[in-house]
Amino acid sequence: MAAAKKKSPGRWVPTLYFAEGLPYALALSVAVVLYKNLGLSNTQIAFYTGWLYLPWVLKPLWSPVVDLLRTRREWIWAMQFCLGAALAGVALAIPTTHFFQLTLAFFWLVAFASATHDVAADGFYLIALPEREQSLFSGVRNTFYRVAAIVAQGQLVVLAGKIHERTGSFVTAWTTVFGLLAGIFLLLAVYHHWQLPRPAGDVPGAKATSENFLATFAAFFQKPKIGTLIAFLLLYRLAEAQLLNVAKLFLLDPREHGGLALTDAQFGWIYGTLGVGALLAGGLLGGFVVSRHGLKFWLWPMLLAIHLPDAVFIWLAYAQPENLFAVGAGVVMEQFGYGFGFTAFMLYMIYIARGRHGTAHYALCTGFMALGMMLPGMWSGWLQSQLGYKLFFVWVILATIPSFAVAMKVPLDAEFGRR
Repeated sequence: MAAAKKKSPGRWVPTLYFAEGLPYALALSVAVVLYKNLGLSNTQIAFYTGWLYLPWVLKPLWSPVVDLLRTRREWIWAMQFCLGAALAGVALAIPTTHFFQLTLAFFWLVAFASATHDVAADGFYLIALPEREQSLFSGVRNTFYRVAAIVAQGQLVVLAGKIHERTGSFVTAWTTVFGLLAGIFLLLAVYHHWQLPRPAGDVPGAKATSENFLATFAAFFQKPKIGTLIAFLLLYRLAEAQLLNVAKLFLLDPREHGGLALTDAQFGWIYGTLGVGALLAGGLLGGFVVSRHGLKFWLWPMLLAIHLPDAVFIWLAYAQPENLFAVGAGVVMEQFGYGFGFTAFMLYMIYIARGRHGTAHYALCTGFMALGMMLPGMWSGWLQSQLGYKLFFVWVILATIPSFAVAMKVPLDAEFGRR
């Protein structure tokens, strides 16, 4: 631990969590905009980008391997070099004839490297910092993770839009952006190779044998009402999982196809910057109010907050407003509700994971969370192509019903979450 104290956490915690948040946003959000610009159908985009959630679904199963094979520090900078190489591969593949197959393969590499980096970075944070500093820097890590989302979904998309406006070529625009990203990650890898501390506890070892891993895994499924708990994890965001990528495609699609025809620059500011900012604000407010009254008091208001604003997209689809302020206000309202309502989901995963194997069980919860996003998201593009945007957004509202039904049955202590 003495080695860890030689370097201030302020020199590596912000950059580490910026590096954690950036590839997640690139694989699961920016890729959607890229493929839309390059002419793929909504069905293809939703199905193939939906598969990119799989590494986060499986992450709890291979996280013990990260602990066993190398130190977390070594995993971090190795994965950052891998991410830099994969993003360079995306940049080089975009101008080719088989760009879709090649870029998708590199996005798979981005997704797996990103999920592995998550495991290593979160574990390293717990080892490299004493408990007091972990609490002190928790806000820093969360802030820079969100900053990465704003940079990826907002400013990088704006940059691609500006380059497209000057060159008339989406290929040139996105090749430039992903080339820039590759350079950023290679620099981050070099920086962290020198700046990350070397805590004494960061050693590969056999802390997790196959027997105790299986016992930990089995203990999760022996929790009371486990069927209801898993249903809650899978269904809480059933509607949002279908809306997430289709909403982006709707904002970008031409008006003759039922969309709002935003440019990439407009999309980057409205959805990627203002929208993500509203998401962060909603999450901060959610955490504050739960600390005052507990999760049970706020569960249903948060459930309503994450679902009812989805109806904004019904209005946008029918009215097709040209006023960017109206479009932006609608997106901000929906994203703020999403952030506020998502607080309940994150806290309930902590509630489920309480007990002897809390860390491992929380990781399993996040795997079910990713599965709950992956499966509905994969078919959402096909469903939208069958229904059109107007009826699809009506369907999204109807798809909120299962989450309300399962919320009636979940166990929850009245005092949980109260400060």
